[in-house]
Amino acid sequence: MARIEYYNDPSAPKANNIVVAATAFVLDDRNRVLLIQRSDNGRWAIPGGGQDFGEYLADTAIRETREETGIEIEVTGLVGVYSNPNHVMAYSDGEVRQQFSICFRAKPVGGQLHTSPESPSVRWVSQTELDGLNIHPSVRLRIDHGYARLAEPYIG
Repeated sequence: MARIEYYNDPSAPKANNIVVAATAFVLDDRNRVLLIQRSDNGRWAIPGGGQDFGEYLADTAIRETREETGIEIEVTGLVGVYSNPNHVMAYSDGEVRQQFSICFRAKPVGGQLHTSPESPSVRWVSQTELDGLNIHPSVRLRIDHGYARLAEPYIG
């Protein structure tokens, strides 16, 4: 399903849904972040997705990372809470979703990189390579906060 993201855009459509989502900022032992290239918009992002019923939110980050990348992770902390009401995603089925995402800090504990229908490309990316990738500003904010190792989680 195709989607268009609106970020601080006054012409954005009004949200009609909020979905609880989790993302994972995963660093390997070489300080590279785990990124996927999304199939719905072609942009690079950290792994993540919507919470399922009966699931702890940290387990959502673990499951989504495994499904989208093949990497098993251990959640080690919290990067931040991202709930900007001026960030909405309009889907081709008419849903307009307001962002609400918790970004967890995590480390890899196993698995092998693989792609998925949601992530046709997956790789470890050094911090110096980030500027050369097409990354949405809201995702880049999470990545920058993850690398900054803020004393307290970001809330915004």
